[in-house]
Amino acid sequence: MPSTATGTARVVGVFATSHSPGITGFPERADPAQRKVVEDAFADVRGRIAALEPDALVVVSVEHFTNFFLANLPAFAVCTADSYLGPVTPEMGQFLNVHQHQYPGAGPLGRHLYEFALESEFDPSLVEGGMAFDENFCVPLKHLDPESRYPLVPIIVNGVNPPWPTARRCYDFGRMVRAAVEAQNEYQRVVVVATGGLSHWVGMPESGTINEDFDRDFLARLEAGDPERLTAYSRDEIDLAGNGAHEIRTWLVAAGAAASPFETLVYEPVPAWLTGTAVVAARM
Repeated sequence: MPSTATGTARVVGVFATSHSPGITGFPERADPAQRKVVEDAFADVRGRIAALEPDALVVVSVEHFTNFFLANLPAFAVCTADSYLGPVTPEMGQFLNVHQHQYPGAGPLGRHLYEFALESEFDPSLVEGGMAFDENFCVPLKHLDPESRYPLVPIIVNGVNPPWPTARRCYDFGRMVRAAVEAQNEYQRVVVVATGGLSHWVGMPESGTINEDFDRDFLARLEAGDPERLTAYSRDEIDLAGNGAHEIRTWLVAAGAAASPFETLVYEPVPAWLTGTAVVAARM
C-alpha cells in the first residue's frame, strides 16, 4: 500500500448491520420481543455514532441490481458524488417506509479513496454520479442517521451474483479503506458501516429459512477477531446459509477496516423478515 503518513485522521468507529426490508418496511410482522431488541441495538449504534462526531460515514453494502446489472457487475465500486437519491423510486420508499430524499455525499473523501485504492493495487469501479439507493443503504440509515446528517461515501461489494471477490480480498479491501482514511486530512473522524446478511435466501424456495448455526459461527469469528478464521470461508460454506448470505463480504470489509474484535449487540433469527438479523460494533 502507499504511504499512510499524514496527520490525525482515523477511523473512529466500525459497525455492521443487517438491511432486511422488513426492518423498516414491515417491522410489525416480527415477534414484538425480537423487534424491540433489534431496534434497541440500532438505537445504541445511532447514539455511539453521534458520540463519535464523525465528519463522514463510509458505508459498505451490496447492490441489488438497482444500478448495476449482469452486463456490468463490479467486484468493488467506490462512489464519489456529492449526493445520492434514495430510495430509488417513491414506490420503493413506501415499501421500505423511508421518505425519498437526497443523502449528502462526501465527494472529496470518495475520490481520495478511489485513487488510494488504485495506488494500493485494487481496481474498483468509479461511480461519479447517478447512484441511487435501495434497502442496502436506506434501511440501516433510517435507524442510524434518520436526519441524514452525515455525508456518505458508499462502497459497493458484489455479494449478489457469482463470481464474487474472495473473503480474503474483501478483508484486505477494508484494510485499504482504513489506510486511505489515515492518508488524508480533510475528514478527520470517519465511521465505517457495513450492511447486509446474514443468512437468507432471495427468490428461492427456502426464503424465510434462517441458518442459525452459520450466523452464530460467523458472529463468533467476528468476536474473536482472527483474520484467518474470518477469511477462511469457501463459496460452498456460505451457500449453506443462502444466496443472500454472500452479503457477509461487506462485513468482512468492515472487519478489515476495524482490525479489532467485534461485540454482538443483537442477533435474532427473524423469519418474518426472512433474515438472520444482527447488529455488531468493533471494539475500537
